[in-house]
Amino acid sequence: MRPDNRQFDELRPWNIQVGVLDYAEGSALVESGKTKVICAATIEDRVPSFLKDQNRGWVTAEYSMLPRSTLTRSPRERGGKIGGRTMEIQRLIGRSLRCVTDLDALGECTITVDCDVIQADGGTRVASITGAWVALHEALKRLAQEGRLDGDPMLDSVAAISVGIVQGTELLDLNYDEDSSAEVDMNIVMTGRGKLVEVQATAEGDPFSLTAMNRLIRLGQRGINAVRDLQKKAVQS
Repeated sequence: MRPDNRQFDELRPWNIQVGVLDYAEGSALVESGKTKVICAATIEDRVPSFLKDQNRGWVTAEYSMLPRSTLTRSPRERGGKIGGRTMEIQRLIGRSLRCVTDLDALGECTITVDCDVIQADGGTRVASITGAWVALHEALKRLAQEGRLDGDPMLDSVAAISVGIVQGTELLDLNYDEDSSAEVDMNIVMTGRGKLVEVQATAEGDPFSLTAMNRLIRLGQRGINAVRDLQKKAVQS
């Protein structure tokens, strides 16, 4: 039995609220156990220079953790002083969103999704990806209502979950204590149609087998299916 009395294949309590911010074109609050992330989508009528005059859009993301989102205060990342972990996570979020977005159907605009962790207890990147898709969905809905889209740029949904091996046991949706002591730590990003976007897997001690990796991916897929149902309920509400 896990510290919070969950079974090995049981998610933490997840909740997704949509439209939590008045001014953002799309927004969502994701709660995964004690982890809480606010995602806000902004639409701007510009594109990066490498997309100029191509009639294509762009989707990107930024990620940050508030100073007291953890047990001790961490300094804010200001200006160009962005840590390697932050850079890696926000690139992951952006890649995940672009994998399910038709940039040609978006037109010349940029949608930036800001993911701000207000409380962290493990799984902040997977919660950010899951909530970022909901915020992006709402922003695209706004563009459609304004008559600025010729088609639907949303190709599919995307969500993510963490899995790992802790004390020899394969676990779904790790909290911080489990993640910090895991022998294997894995983050899985998957589309609604069940295609993999990214798998980040690390052995913290002894190497692990391909068989174990495949079992973890299957375990993660079951968790992502449940999270995807929550995404659908959120955007339909």
